[in-house]
Amino acid sequence: MKKYLVIGNPINHSLSPRLHNYWFKENNIDAVYEKKQIEENDIEGIISEMRNGKIEGINVTVPFKKSVIPFLDKIEIPEVTQSVNTIYIQKNNITGSNEIVGRNTDILGFKFSLEHIKYSAKGKKIFILGAGGVTPSIIYALEEMKPSTIMLSNRTKEKAENLKKSFPQLELVDWGDIKNFDMIINTTSLGLKENEKIPINYDQIGSGKFFYDVIYNPRKTNFLLEAEKRGHQIENGKMMFIYQAQAAFSLFTISPDLRDGLLPSVNKKVLQLLEND
Repeated sequence: MKKYLVIGNPINHSLSPRLHNYWFKENNIDAVYEKKQIEENDIEGIISEMRNGKIEGINVTVPFKKSVIPFLDKIEIPEVTQSVNTIYIQKNNITGSNEIVGRNTDILGFKFSLEHIKYSAKGKKIFILGAGGVTPSIIYALEEMKPSTIMLSNRTKEKAENLKKSFPQLELVDWGDIKNFDMIINTTSLGLKENEKIPINYDQIGSGKFFYDVIYNPRKTNFLLEAEKRGHQIENGKMMFIYQAQAAFSLFTISPDLRDGLLPSVNKKVLQLLEND
């Protein structure tokens, strides 16, 4: 039986095993997908397990999307993102040996999640909270959508300034300050725990805004609940999660006779599967 993992810290919130195991069963694949909480010094050992054939593929979540990169043989990502969320084994056509490859499916996941709800970011003012592992992928995806402005605020100013070196068009905002926006995106981990709140004054924000949270479990973070109370449009990260997982599953199932891998279904059953207990 093939083994797959999602690694991160924290990891209890992850619904990746539920989704991937459903797809394995649906496609008659003899495999199991598990979640594993790790520390940064565990990364090298886990990649070694892939080299030894004990693990077939890995998904990476916070806070290791950048720190896994030095341990891989090859990365196929937009360099500016410096973020890997999917690691899989690929045969080198020249040498015939296996390579450990890192890819980024978060870009597609975010893009498809907005297409799913028919939201266009073109010409909009976008405000991003956070500068963590998924943030560069979201900025990269947004740039292709041609918004008028992308603003960013982060608790650690140095991280925000480093992102601006990669994305010079970013407008940096002090943490806690709010500028006029059409869409605001929480890319921080604030909200994974029930009592966590983002320090913004919701009553100073005008009407008709769009609040997007990359967190999908819980379904409604305090960030989204406060926005919903005031009549704003809200969206959690569930569809982004599903679409990035769909792309990752396709990479996991690449084989000599199936070069593009399997593209699993995204249907009502999948959506119901991910509803919180």
